[in-house]
Amino acid sequence: MSEEHSADPEHSADPEQSVGSKESADSEKDEKEWWDDPRMPWKGKPGRADMVCWIGIALVGIYGLIMMPLRAYLVVANPLLQTALTGSRSALVVLGVRNDPLWWLGLILGIISIVKFDWIYFLAGRLWGRGLIELMAGRSKRAARNADRAERLARRWGVPAILITYLPIPIPAAVIYATVAMAGMSWKKFWIVNIIGAIIIQSCWIGLGFWLGEPAQVVVNAYAQISMYVAFAILIGVFVGIFWQRRKTLAQSRSTQSR
Repeated sequence: MSEEHSADPEHSADPEQSVGSKESADSEKDEKEWWDDPRMPWKGKPGRADMVCWIGIALVGIYGLIMMPLRAYLVVANPLLQTALTGSRSALVVLGVRNDPLWWLGLILGIISIVKFDWIYFLAGRLWGRGLIELMAGRSKRAARNADRAERLARRWGVPAILITYLPIPIPAAVIYATVAMAGMSWKKFWIVNIIGAIIIQSCWIGLGFWLGEPAQVVVNAYAQISMYVAFAILIGVFVGIFWQRRKTLAQSRSTQSR
C-alpha cells in the first residue's frame, strides 16, 4: 500500500518545475517594457525629449492624414485657410491667380506653416542619429531608396540640401533635417537657412499665381466644381490604404510567429 502511494521524486517534481519555468517565462515577458523594441529609433530607455519627439512625429502623421482630403477642397474653397494649415503651394498660386487682397497675409501664413513641424525632425536627428532614418527606410523598398538618397544629399551638401526640400521633388525632408542635425548643424543655422528657403519658395509660388493671372482662373473655377468629389475620393483612398497596410502588417506578424 505504501508503495502505491509513494511516487518517484523526479516525476513528482516535474509539474512544479514546469509551472515555475512557465511563470518565470511569463514574468520575463511582463518585465519587457514597450519601448524595449529594436524597431524603435532610440537606444535604451527613452527620456522626456525622446517622448516629446516621438509623440510629435505621431501627431504630424495623424495631422497629415486628416489634411489629405481637406487639401483638395480648401485649395479653392478657402485658399487662405489652406496656407495657414499646411503652407500649401497650390493655395498660394490660387491666391495669386485670384489677385486676392489678402495675398500678403496668405504669404506670411504660408511661410510660417511650411516650417512649423521641421524642428521635430531636426531634434530627432540630434537625439537618435540614424534611428529616424532607419525607421523611415523600413517602411518599403522605395522608402529605403528615397531615404538613402536624401541622406547622401544632406551629408554632401548640407545647407543647399535644406533648400532643395522646398522644391516639388520626392525627397523626404525629414531625413534631410535629421542628417544635418547629426552632422552638427546648430539650431540657429538650421532655422535661418530654413526660414530663408521658405520665404524664397513661397514668394515664388504666389508670384507664379500673379503671372498666370486670369487665364488660370478658368482652371481654378472648373476644379472648384469637382473639389468636393476629389476630397471624398482621397478620403476613401486614405481609409483603404490604412486597412490594407494593417492587413499586411498582421499577415507578416503571423508569418513570423509561425516560423
